Order: sequence, then structure tokens, then C-alpha cells
Amino acid sequence: METNILILYYSMFGNTYKMAIEIAEGIREAGGNPILRKVPDLLPDEVVEKNEGIKKGREIQKDVPVATLSDLENKDGYIFGSPTRYGNMCSQLRNFLDQTGYLWAKNEFVGKPVGLFTSSQTIHGGQETTLINMMVNMLHYGMIIVGVPYELKNLQTTKSGGTPYGASHVTFGDTFKELDDDEKTICRYLGKRVTEIAKKLKTGE
Repeated sequence: METNILILYYSMFGNTYKMAIEIAEGIREAGGNPILRKVPDLLPDEVVEKNEGIKKGREIQKDVPVATLSDLENKDGYIFGSPTRYGNMCSQLRNFLDQTGYLWAKNEFVGKPVGLFTSSQTIHGGQETTLINMMVNMLHYGMIIVGVPYELKNLQTTKSGGTPYGASHVTFGDTFKELDDDEKTICRYLGKRVTEIAKKLKTGE
């Protein structure tokens, strides 16, 4: 019986996308099936055309399908990702989730596990508040929030991203900075843990 985990995210420059790729690997390691989707963008085309960084970010994730609300249905678990915007999720993800009223009304998400991830330019740029603020939405959905426990040693040694509230990445002002080894490990761990919990909930073990 396949365990389907939806990774739903937004990424302007490709940083949360890179995290999503690592999370997908963690899902596969746990025997799950990662389904990767990006939410629709809200940026005007004229803004994109004037910014080479945004155009590069779009290019590296051009093969990821754009999410529809139906992608949220009949999944065993979820992992949502957003860049940090003043300590909160970005408007693109917020806008998409605001359209899920009919799914909420039929209890689509109740009792299902969810993990969260984010990226910011600075180490104190609001990553933890972004993840916590995202949790409010998940509580209204009735979901089971899955964090990153300190049994994972990388959470204690990381000099960049990584929180008990979810996976994170810090660019330190370098827009296209690659994830370091700790960040990759934490991302994969989150994907693996959500999948393992989804399996147990699905089978009743």
C-alpha cells in the first residue's frame, strides 16, 4: 500500500525548492511516494522580467507541476514549505491555503501528519516564527504537526538552518547558496519522519 506524501511549496529564487528536493529523498528513504507541487505565483510578469535572480529561480524548478486544490485530496501526509516573509509564510502559499475551505469542511486533513520548512537570508530572519505561524493553519485543519526532535544530532551541531519546529535553510545574503550537509540531513529526516508516522497512522500499527 503506497504512502503518498504531498510536498507543497513556494520558492522565488529556488531555495525552498532545493529543500523540497532533499525532503523528497527522505520520503523515498522511508518507502514513501513524494508528490512535489509548487503553488501558483502571484508576481506580475513585469517584475519577474526585471529580476535575473527570480528568472533563474523559475528556470531551475520549471519541471515542477503547479498545484491545484485537487492535489491536496487523498494524501497520507503533507509537508508545506515557504520562504520567510517578515516572520510569516509568503503570500503565494497563504493565498493557496485560503482557498481550501471546502477541504477543511469535509475534514480532509484531520488526523494526518504535516511537516514544515522554510528559508531566509539571515539566521535571525524569522525562521522559527514563520514555522510556528504556519502551524496555526495546520491546527485549524486538525493535522498532527511533526517537528524535528533533538535525537537528530545535526540539530545540535548546525551552524546554519535547522529548528525543532521544522527544517530550515539560511542563505546568509547569498541568494543561491547551496544547502550545507546539516541542512540536507535535517530536510531528509523531516521527510522520513512524516512518512513513517503517516504509515503508522494509515495501517493502525
